[in-house]
Amino acid sequence: MAKFFVNSEDVFENEIHIKGTDVNHIKNVLRLPVGKEILINNRQGKDYKCIIKLIDTDLVTADIIGELEETTEPAVQTVLFQSLIKGEKMEFVIQKAIEIGVTVIIPIITERCIVKLESDKKTKSKCERWQKIAESAAKQSKRGIVPEVLWPMTFKEALTYAKQQLEVSCIPFENEHAYHIKTYLKNCKAKSIGIFIGPEGGFTDEEVLLASTFQISPITLGKRILRSETAGLVTLANIMYEMGEI
Repeated sequence: MAKFFVNSEDVFENEIHIKGTDVNHIKNVLRLPVGKEILINNRQGKDYKCIIKLIDTDLVTADIIGELEETTEPAVQTVLFQSLIKGEKMEFVIQKAIEIGVTVIIPIITERCIVKLESDKKTKSKCERWQKIAESAAKQSKRGIVPEVLWPMTFKEALTYAKQQLEVSCIPFENEHAYHIKTYLKNCKAKSIGIFIGPEGGFTDEEVLLASTFQISPITLGKRILRSETAGLVTLANIMYEMGEI
């Protein structure tokens, strides 16, 4: 059953209005007819089972026939602090992290980042594209929310955010050999976890040392060196497995 996300103000007592690009998607891509059942989410974790009542030029109206209990969202909240990496790789990470179950993605600017942000206008455009990818992935994987991709932060800003907003955080690091992710997660009972992932060239020793002063634990993902676009997904998948979400 196709799933769509709307803003809460478009949810009324007996019907829901779908606007924007989803109207074209319903009409011309999926070719859904009047009378077709669909799922609609209010971006706040509530799903509605609906039937399409009217398809207009720029509006689809659907009747609410029931509310569904949300079962797809993980009990553990995860924030992926992903160092900026080249275009398609960054988009891949966003898409797959959302499929796995990430709650928030925060692009971060680290010392060895190859990608450099330019003007605020171009950064805004990137963020808007990343959020569209996030929404598409949330639809495909039947998420109960659309995870946010926040405005990029500096490494220091991200460390501060993690310390203030999350119970624990970890930083996979190629020079860490003793503290394995399996041990870290076995002892972890937190309901919110941050994951710091370095860029193509990895974190510097100084960055990892700084992270440690913010109580962020360096961990190893094993004997093999993983690419930046792989490391975050592996860490997320391990968290979901250990927390009983996979």
